[in-house]
Amino acid sequence: MALDPSLLGFDDALRAALEPNCVPARVSRVDRGACDVLAADGETRASYSGPLKRAAASDPVSLPCVGDWVAVCDAEVRAVLPRRTSIVRAGVTPGVSHGQVLAANVDLVYIAEPAVPSVDLGRIERLLALAWESGAEPVVVITKTDLASVDESAVAAAAPGAQVVLASSLTGAGLDALQLAPARTAVVLGRSGAGKSTLVNALAGTDVMDTQAIRAADGRGRHTTVHRELLVLPGGGLIIDTPGLRSVGLYDAADGLAQVFADVEELAARCRFVDCAHDTEPGCAVTDAVASGELPERRLASWRKLQREAVWMASRTDARLRAEQTRQWKIRHRAMRNRGRP
Repeated sequence: MALDPSLLGFDDALRAALEPNCVPARVSRVDRGACDVLAADGETRASYSGPLKRAAASDPVSLPCVGDWVAVCDAEVRAVLPRRTSIVRAGVTPGVSHGQVLAANVDLVYIAEPAVPSVDLGRIERLLALAWESGAEPVVVITKTDLASVDESAVAAAAPGAQVVLASSLTGAGLDALQLAPARTAVVLGRSGAGKSTLVNALAGTDVMDTQAIRAADGRGRHTTVHRELLVLPGGGLIIDTPGLRSVGLYDAADGLAQVFADVEELAARCRFVDCAHDTEPGCAVTDAVASGELPERRLASWRKLQREAVWMASRTDARLRAEQTRQWKIRHRAMRNRGRP
């Protein structure tokens, strides 16, 4: 089936970055060493070029991910075109400080959080930090609202600046607010059992993704979706379904955290001391707000936890960069010594 690249989100800025003799294609699915791409002549399979593989050896984030625009020539991905937005979490491999790109070039991030057994505000705040940091617009989608009532005001307080939609894929409630205009792309993030694939099916109007019921024993979701996939919706919008996220570590998310906790940051700016730790200091506007009930104690605890995590991850990243710089210096120094030998 022929596809118009402009309806997939291709624009003049991407066209200017395209290599000569290559065609633009959008990555719809990634496997080890290759990916499925959507191009003008339809969906096809493309492997990675040697230079792309070598570049990714030192920077895995440069590998294609779902939602990327790539330059393809002779069924080979030659380059990843500049990303407008990218959702990056901390790598899940122990001891690795590189980030992992979950999706790229998305306009909206649908943060799916189920109403049952209860809404986890802390998980929403964590995913919001990733979403704001990406440059995309977050939308908090409370799913399965046909099964339980939701305190919308509490959710809104945990998501300042973000739209909150109460939705039910069963009844159709809230789905109109989630429909996508042609060429607009959304990604759905959330834990297993949040109803992400069911939501995608509801927006598509047909079963394009497999789904399963949550486990009766503990109410946890089963990992039905095992890969990220970009789908073209009947109305022309695009949506990326993702597997359930067990771990969502923050990666270079200082600006995203400031956006999520804008209310706490505003209070902190009013503290008597610039270096206030918001603990026992006199004149602390943050602890005063907690005492008066203006700021929930849960939200302050969440802010502290995520701030500590962000600082720790930044220190790991800095250490990795220093180690890489040292390694490159040693390589250059060794090469210079070898050139000076008879």
